[in-house]
Amino acid sequence: MGQPVVVVEKPSRRPGIVRFEANRSLSGMGHESFAHGDVSAHLSSSATPSAELARRLFATGRVAGVHVYQNMITVDLEKGFDSAGLVDVVRDLYQYWKPGMEPPAFEDLVPAEESSAAAPVDAGGDPKLAEALKKVPAHLLERSRAARQRLKG
Repeated sequence: MGQPVVVVEKPSRRPGIVRFEANRSLSGMGHESFAHGDVSAHLSSSATPSAELARRLFATGRVAGVHVYQNMITVDLEKGFDSAGLVDVVRDLYQYWKPGMEPPAFEDLVPAEESSAAAPVDAGGDPKLAEALKKVPAHLLERSRAARQRLKG
C-alpha cells in the first residue's frame, strides 16, 4: 500500500556525490540541507518529507549529507561507500505496506467504546423507539431526549 516514488539515479561530475530525480516534489519550492551531525538535533523535530528521507538515508551508514530541492535529491556519500541501495530508500519513502507485512486487525485500530454514563433508554412499548435503539447508541438517544425536554420546558 502507498505509492512508490519513481526514482532515476543521475551521475555527478564529482566523485562521492550522487543525484536522484524523483517524480514528485519533496521540499516544495525551498532548499533543505542536512548534514550527518543534524540527525539528532534538526531531524528529530522536523516532520517534512525531506527530513524523513534524510533520516532514512543517514540510517544506511553510507551518507554524509543530503540536499533536497523540489524533486532533486543530492547525496554526499561517506568516504569509501557507493550508492548501492540508496535508490530503494528514496523509492520506498511513501510505501506503508511491503510484501510480507501483516496489516493490523480492525480491533487493534478502533479504540474500545466507553460505557455510557447515561441510564439506558427504555422503549416503553413504542415499536419505533425499540427499532431506533437497535441502530442508534443509547447515549445519543438519551442526549436527544434531554434536548427535547429542554426545548419543551
